[in-house]
Amino acid sequence: MKFSDYKISDEIKQQLDALGFRRPTDIQFKAIGHILDGEDVMAIAQTGTGKTAAFAIPTIHLIQSKKTKYTKGTVRCLVMVPTRELAKQIAGVYREIGKYTGVKVFGLFGGVEQDQQIATLNNGVDVVVATPGRMFDLISQGELDLSKVDYLILDEADLMLDLGFAKDISDVMRFLPQRRQTLFFSATISKKIKSLAYNVVRNAIRIQISAHNPVAKNITHSVMNVEMDDKRFFLENMIKEYPEKKVIVFARTKVRVSRIVEAMKRVGIESEAMHGGIEQRDRFEILDRFRASENKVLITTDVAARGIDISSVEYVVNYDLPEDPENYVHRCGRTGRGKNKGQAISFCSEDEKPLLEEIEKYTGEDIEQFDIPLSEYREILNETEDGSHNWQRLLDKDNEESDTQEEW
Repeated sequence: MKFSDYKISDEIKQQLDALGFRRPTDIQFKAIGHILDGEDVMAIAQTGTGKTAAFAIPTIHLIQSKKTKYTKGTVRCLVMVPTRELAKQIAGVYREIGKYTGVKVFGLFGGVEQDQQIATLNNGVDVVVATPGRMFDLISQGELDLSKVDYLILDEADLMLDLGFAKDISDVMRFLPQRRQTLFFSATISKKIKSLAYNVVRNAIRIQISAHNPVAKNITHSVMNVEMDDKRFFLENMIKEYPEKKVIVFARTKVRVSRIVEAMKRVGIESEAMHGGIEQRDRFEILDRFRASENKVLITTDVAARGIDISSVEYVVNYDLPEDPENYVHRCGRTGRGKNKGQAISFCSEDEKPLLEEIEKYTGEDIEQFDIPLSEYREILNETEDGSHNWQRLLDKDNEESDTQEEW
């Protein structure tokens, strides 16, 4: 089936065609028809499978086909998300797909001044993509009215639970009309997720797109054994081997992210850091530069492991293995978006092998081992431009000098 076969407006079809969207992904194929029919949907699908378009396309059409007059502060569709980055991104997807429909979209989140947000709401908005904090702030001030919402969408519901938003989801229900369509999207399923879903959906169509291995099939993921102190040399080697590729590097902490950025700078590789300690406006700008390929290397914590959709990322590097095996799947999902191919490479030190075992247990499969011959390993250490930190080179040089003195 093609998008041109769906009963959606010509304006949406025109834009999907311009964006190169010809055929739906599995989650889109299974969800769009049910949403257009007005049914509640509970959908579980891997990251990178096209969940956002699966709910954006049909809800834009439904809103466009039932145009109503704006009332101060009211909205037709509420999309609740866990993070500001995700709110900005999903709002962008709505605007892009609905470019010619006249549907007005607004990303509502904290970290920016309220006055302009209130003015935008007063001018009339169809779709609000919101994080809970700022949403409840404006509800309490009487600036946001959810009593006319026709469509409620909970996206990345599992992350919302992880971040402690379960009460916020329950609380928002009392501001919404009982007669509404609810769409529930999550990358993973658990007892808590099921309990939350069944509290908000009614007679929902359940859709689950999952392989035995939760890492998407168009992502090749492998692991190489690298000692902790040598990881920066292997990252340098990889980036220099593929200088035109876009790379996201995941580290465990903010401090380690900063150290990796400095290590790359010493060897002439430009990169940018992103983590929770950076101001929100700066984080948005960093992501925009990365999307535009003004910077090709993004070094980050797990703040960028969920929901960030940058279609042209060729490589993900797990510089540090995550302590939560689920985050491994989400990290890998930053590459291979949609129908693109991607590669995820993990550096595993001796101390991290228990983490690797947990990841393999979670995915249900052994991760492909990329064996490095000792001679090649030493060559990578010797070729680094970070001479002041290349202990192997210094040792080799010291041994050479000792050999020379013995000959004399």
